[in-house]
Amino acid sequence: MLNIFSLANGRLFQEEIESLEELSRFQPIWVDLESPTPEEKRWVKQYYGLSIPEDAMDEDIEESARFYEEDNGDLHIRSDFLIAGSGDDEPRTVRVAFVLNMLNASLKSHGVLFSIHDEDVPVFRLLRLRARRAPGLIEDAKEVLLKLYDADAEYSADTLEGIYDELEMVSKQVLSGEVTDTLAGEALEAIARQEDLNGRIRRNMMDTRRAVSFMMRSRMLNAEQFDDARQILRDIESLDSHTAFLFDKINFLMDATVGFININQNKIIKIFSVASVALLPPTLIASIYGMNFKFMPELDWGGGYPYALGLMVASAVVPMLYFRKRGWLR
Repeated sequence: MLNIFSLANGRLFQEEIESLEELSRFQPIWVDLESPTPEEKRWVKQYYGLSIPEDAMDEDIEESARFYEEDNGDLHIRSDFLIAGSGDDEPRTVRVAFVLNMLNASLKSHGVLFSIHDEDVPVFRLLRLRARRAPGLIEDAKEVLLKLYDADAEYSADTLEGIYDELEMVSKQVLSGEVTDTLAGEALEAIARQEDLNGRIRRNMMDTRRAVSFMMRSRMLNAEQFDDARQILRDIESLDSHTAFLFDKINFLMDATVGFININQNKIIKIFSVASVALLPPTLIASIYGMNFKFMPELDWGGGYPYALGLMVASAVVPMLYFRKRGWLR
């Protein structure tokens, strides 16, 4: 899918392009390629002179490969954007390749941002919605890229709030009282899911910080945009503190849940231990009368058998009553 975005009266307007002729009718500041076909790549190369490499979205974490400037002034940035997921949709990150063309003489345009990615990103939808509703929000291609990173930080903040709400629900279940093994298993699953999402957010914020810092070092931003970039970095710093707090809460809930599981297991083991101790006297009595010595007084006694059975029952009941009085059977 090939979408272009142009400014009109301070608003960002979107057009889906289905032919090269349509592409030539617009002067965009942002060209977005979602899972581009070979034909769409050919249109971009033919009209804008931009060749999209096959490895544009490779998972390469080397900074030299993810952030660099070409001799012609084009900036190349590869960033990861978070998709929090919902329901059965697992959280994940999407690699997006940006190419910021600062001067295209053939198009008489001072800046076009190209973005290439495999699937739609919530941050992109958020920016498109805001740019349509708020005139003057975006002025040029550099502003588009900065606002994307700003929206990414806000999306991460909203996701962190969702994590906190989920952990609060788990906390009420775990700390409310009796915790069964089934409930503890569900709690551990929820905690592990939120821990994974929290870690993804932290990694995503680290990647965004690197990208914004690269834009600031490249001296491509004007004074106002530079201040906006510094504000984004301050927002990311506050999010780092929030993720650290959530990691501590996750570790606490994890330890508490595992502790309740151990308590439940200890209760079971205690019951078996008490039962084993209570059955030791009857076992001793049965062993004594099972020795079959010739001269045992009770062998020729008519009431010997019921006497031995009664003695065994009494020797089992008395310890059980004692254990119950001490509260060891609870």
